[in-house]
Amino acid sequence: MKAISLSTKLFIKSILFDFLAVTFIFLIPSISHLAGIPLYAIDPMRFVLFLAILITNKKNTYAIALLLPLFSFLISSHPYFYKVFLISGELLLNVWLFYFFADKFKNIFLSSFASIIISKAFYYLFKYIFITFLLINDSLISTSILIQLIVSLALSIVMMVSFRKEFSNK
Repeated sequence: MKAISLSTKLFIKSILFDFLAVTFIFLIPSISHLAGIPLYAIDPMRFVLFLAILITNKKNTYAIALLLPLFSFLISSHPYFYKVFLISGELLLNVWLFYFFADKFKNIFLSSFASIIISKAFYYLFKYIFITFLLINDSLISTSILIQLIVSLALSIVMMVSFRKEFSNK
């Protein structure tokens, strides 16, 4: 029997990851309700995005950034329509900045943290514009800046530790 090629294994891994990512995002509202904890505050889509960076490839990570908010909207009508564009844009920028900074600075913590902070700044700028033009009816900041900062630091630390383990195993 012929061995499965590396590209086929990566494709299967990506498809499996994507299925689990969509399932996780789909279940977030139910889990939040059952646990009584607002899990949206821990930025689950960004969490999945960084898992995609760690587990799959660059192309799949971009696909996750683009499609996860859309799938969430189609399945649960959340986020609402215009916010899908805000979140997809933010996540796409986050991915691009992460890979750009990782290549330029070779520092995974800095790359992760800077990419999150800059993409969030763009998100809030465009959210403000959307609110101003009455495209969305929402408060500018719905999750505490402190919680967002803690989550950003935690994700950046996890990325730094995960990349160290990955490179130490080679």
